[in-house]
Parts: sequence; structure tokens; C-alpha cells
Amino acid sequence: MTSTVARPDTAAGSPGPGAPPPDEPGGRSGVAGLLDLPGQAVRAVVKSAATTPGRLSVIAVGLVLLSLVAGLVATLSAQNKDNTISGLIDHREPLAVAAQQVFRSLSDADATAASAFLSVGTEPPALRQKYEQDIAEAGSALAKSASDTAGVGDAAKQVDILNQKIPVYTGIVETARANNRQGFPSGASYLREASQLMRTTILPAAQALYTADTTKLADEQDDSTSFPWAAVALLLALVAALVLTQIYLTRRTNRVLNIGLLVATGAVVLSLLWGAVALVIQGTLVASGQTDGTSQVDVLVRARISALQARADETLTLVARGDGAAYEKQFINLAVQLVGPDGKSGLLGKARDLAIGTPGQQKIEAAEQAARDWSLAHIQVRKLDDSGQYQEAVDFATSVSKDSAGAAFQRLDANLQDAIDVCRQEFLDDTRGGERALTALAPGVGVLAVLAAAGVTVGVRERLREYR
Repeated sequence: MTSTVARPDTAAGSPGPGAPPPDEPGGRSGVAGLLDLPGQAVRAVVKSAATTPGRLSVIAVGLVLLSLVAGLVATLSAQNKDNTISGLIDHREPLAVAAQQVFRSLSDADATAASAFLSVGTEPPALRQKYEQDIAEAGSALAKSASDTAGVGDAAKQVDILNQKIPVYTGIVETARANNRQGFPSGASYLREASQLMRTTILPAAQALYTADTTKLADEQDDSTSFPWAAVALLLALVAALVLTQIYLTRRTNRVLNIGLLVATGAVVLSLLWGAVALVIQGTLVASGQTDGTSQVDVLVRARISALQARADETLTLVARGDGAAYEKQFINLAVQLVGPDGKSGLLGKARDLAIGTPGQQKIEAAEQAARDWSLAHIQVRKLDDSGQYQEAVDFATSVSKDSAGAAFQRLDANLQDAIDVCRQEFLDDTRGGERALTALAPGVGVLAVLAAAGVTVGVRERLREYR
């Protein structure tokens, strides 16, 4: 009997010579398999797109994703603008006003301290109270300005300078007052020292703080009116994709209308129109608030500070008793800065030109007239002082009787404050109007984007059913 033994390489279930090795279950494994997943997905999509149903499925998925992404970007863009405008009203503008208050109060404190030294005998309680109120208001406003200095230029540095130097200034003023009450001439010297510290260190720091805050305010106003390029580009791309898809379906199915895709296109177009109208209104109102509000306030604040510093110079010239030529020179320079060499230009002239046709125009014109009256009254003060009539010069400079220098300055300061209040209200009214223009835009665009995605899903699904 002969037995047959099977060779190992030809045993049942074994591949023959030259046969390829069997594939591992599930394709590649490990890291190689993970790296190959994107390629597999692409190949699957390409294979699916070779058929009309598969192609429609790919188009539908792409349109749904584009609808959701465009809606998300547009919603975030609209919400960001709304948040920026709310921040302008509730946070950034009040901080700029606080910085302005620091600048104004310190300037007024310097002028008031000088005026108090012109009084014979005991310092008038009203002037003392006004000085203390100015210092208190400056401290309160400085605390508010210091609450948010991050990203605001060198605001933190200026706040530190002010916190360090204001107590030094008030201490020197108190020393001056104590010497003045006892009739010591050194009181005037201490006062000049305090005023020098105010002029050379404190007020420059206050001005730098104010400039940093107003610059930040202007930057955020510009941001709130910037064009949302990304959102608009995505929405326009989505409209184009929807139109091309409807053209494709019309050619493949000979059906003119696809209700789902029409609804999707209408939702996206509505988003574009709504957003365009809202953003145009918002941008116009915010820009108006900047032009008629904050820009005018900035000029008026600088004019008011110049007036306060000039008032301090006018007073210190008298305090110096014949040794105040430097203060008089500073007064003349500030007067030119305020009203120009012709009495009709300068900061007040610029403010008047900006305010033409606005509610603040009348107040600014009244301030200009008061500034001219003050210039004439100052000439009289100098005539009296230079002719040896010192007490008469002091009385004319400090009294509030009609046509006096003190009365003219008070009218100027009051009109400037009124004009600042009017312009600030213009900013608030216009900016709040811009905020209202964006009402419900962010959630509305999001809802319309979801509606567009749903319309695409329904519209393409109806065509896919025809292939089953």
C-alpha cells in the first residue's frame, strides 16, 4: 500500500507559491492606520461622488457645513460689535470722563489756591471749600481711572505719578497757607513752589492720562465701525454656492424650483440685508457720536484746561507783587492758545467750527464772547497793578461784579462746562442709537443660518428620494 503525504506548501488552506499574503483584518493597524484615515475618507468621498446620489449627498453636507460656519462667524461678529458699543457707553467713555475730571479738578485747584492768597486777612471759606472739593474730586476720579489701565498706553505709569505727587502738592499748599496766615512772605514762595510742581509734573501726568484714555476710546469707536469682512465673505460664498446648486439640480432633474434651497437662499439673503442695514445705521450713528460728541469734548476740555491755567497765571502774577513777569508771559501764551491772536480762532474757534449746526454751538459761542471779555478785563487788571493800584487790581481780578475779570472767567468756565455736557450727551444719544440698531441681529443671524441648513437638508433629501 502506498501512502500519500501532502507537502506543507500545498496543504489545504495554505496559499500556493507566489501567492500574496492575506490582508490583515480592517486594513492597516496602529499609527499607520490612523495616518491613512484621511486618505480613506477622501477616497470614499470621491468614490461616492461618482454617482449622482453620492454627489448630491456631498453637496448637501458641504452646504450645511458652510451655512453653519457662516452663521457662527456672522453671529460672533454681530455680538462682538454689540459688546464693543455697550463697553463704549458703560465703561470706556466714563473712564475717559474720569481722566478728564482729574485734569480739570487739579487745574482748578491750582487756580483756586492762588486766588485764595489774594485775600486780605483770613482765607475766604468759599475758596477753601472749593479747593478741597477740587482735590477730593481729583482723588475720586483718579481712583476710577486707575481701575482699568491695562492696554491703555502708559496710563498706569501716569496714575503712579499722580498718586505720589498730589499729596506732596497739597502738603506744600498747606505750608503756604500756614505761613500766609501768620503774615510771613515765605507763604507766597511756598505757593509758587506748589504751583511749579503742579505745572511741571502733576498736570503733564494728568494730561498724559487723559490722552491715553481718549485715544483708547477713539480706538474702540473705530473698532465698532469696522467692516466684518470674514462674515460677509462667507455669506456671499454661501449664496453663490446655493445658486450654483439650484442651477445644477435644474439641469439634472429638469425641475425649476427647489423649495428647500429657495428657503435656504432667502434666509441667507435676509441675513445679508438685515446685517447691511443694521451695520450702516450703527456705523453712521457711532461715527456721528464721535464727531459731534467725543471729538468736540476733547477740544473743549483742552480749552477749559487752558483757561484754568491762564486764570492761575493771572492770579500768581498778582501774588508775586511785581515779580510775576513769567506768569504774565504764560498767561498771554495760554490766551493765544485759547482764542488765537485775533480773538476768534484757537481752541475755541476750532470747537465752534466743529459745533456748527449742533446743540453745543450756542454754548461755545457764548464761551468765545466770555473769553474776549476776560481778555479785556485782564488788560485792566494789569493797568491797575502796573500803576501801583495793587488792591484795586486784586479786587477787579477776584470780584464777581459785572465786567470784572473774575466774572468773565466764571462765565467762560460755566459755558465751557455746559458745552462739554451737551457734547457728551450727543455722544451717548448717538452711540445708544447705534446699539439699538444691532438689537437681535446676532441671534437673528444664527437662527437664519440654522434655517438655511435645514432648507438645504430638506431640499436635497427630496431629490435623493427620487433615486430610491
